[in-house]
Amino acid sequence: MIEAAYTVLVVMLTVFLVLEGWDFGAGLLHFVVGRNEAERSAVLDAIGPLWLWNEVWLVAFGGMTFVAFPSVLASAFSGFYLAFFLLLWCLILRGVAIEARNQLGDPLWREAWDVTFAASSLLLAVLIGAALGNVIRGVPLDSRGNFAIPFFTDFGVRGRVGILDWYTLSTATFVVSLFAAHGASFLALKTAGPVHERSGQVARRLWPVVLVLLAATAVETAIVRPDLFTGMTHRPAAWIALAAVGAGASTALVCQASGRDRAAFAGSCALISGLMGAGAAGVFPVMLHSTLAPQDSISAYAASTDAYSLRLALIWWPFAVILSLGYFWFVFRHYRPGAR
Repeated sequence: MIEAAYTVLVVMLTVFLVLEGWDFGAGLLHFVVGRNEAERSAVLDAIGPLWLWNEVWLVAFGGMTFVAFPSVLASAFSGFYLAFFLLLWCLILRGVAIEARNQLGDPLWREAWDVTFAASSLLLAVLIGAALGNVIRGVPLDSRGNFAIPFFTDFGVRGRVGILDWYTLSTATFVVSLFAAHGASFLALKTAGPVHERSGQVARRLWPVVLVLLAATAVETAIVRPDLFTGMTHRPAAWIALAAVGAGASTALVCQASGRDRAAFAGSCALISGLMGAGAAGVFPVMLHSTLAPQDSISAYAASTDAYSLRLALIWWPFAVILSLGYFWFVFRHYRPGAR
């Protein structure tokens, strides 16, 4: 059951990154593909009514972690409290910007909220990228499972590390470029006219950059956390995920260049899903790696709750997912830009 609960956590986080990835990417490109009020409104119309629903997956991820692996949640929240507050404030600002911009017709009012929307989307992508880098690199956990992590120390990846170092900044750069390309592919699929044309052009330029950064980040990861790739070799799930990465990357690159927007977007989703699956399989069973002493790392087996709680969590999850995905499919399929 521990493996099943871990898989559920990975699935929920992956869904969040895929869905919010295109939302954050659209925000990143808000002023790039939207040159006037009507075009920027088209970008927001493409996001539609689902942007808030997408964030529910992050809440569900936190709730499942609390039920299944409470000690991991306790350590992570106490150690990353400053980063979590920044993430929360950016999510709030982004949501307020989307809802508030149309409350007044004054151009300056809308411009201010558009800037807030783009800036908060960029910062969210940076924070998520740095957070994923911290999970892969590890945190300064002590023998009691506690850690306190500043924004930066000496920019090294060993010992008492900070949130930001050369590796986490690299992962943040990669995630920003990935979300931007993902968002551009989404906008190319969901918009028309000048926004559609610019989104397609941006996507065609970004996808080669993403693949170069992906290769560079993989090499850096092999240096920082070599056991991640060693773990992949022993797990067939990682092989499937890596196949999804390769298929998704090639599909996004080739299909975007040929103007097949739907296939390119599907490839983008597969790439993000494959990266999350491969990474999660590679680090398992370690959930929080210690940069001070590997033996102090927190594993899924040591951090899991009792069997009864795990069983309850796994029983309700399929029903909730079916309802949630049904709602998403209906709205995504039937919603049309301009309906806001």
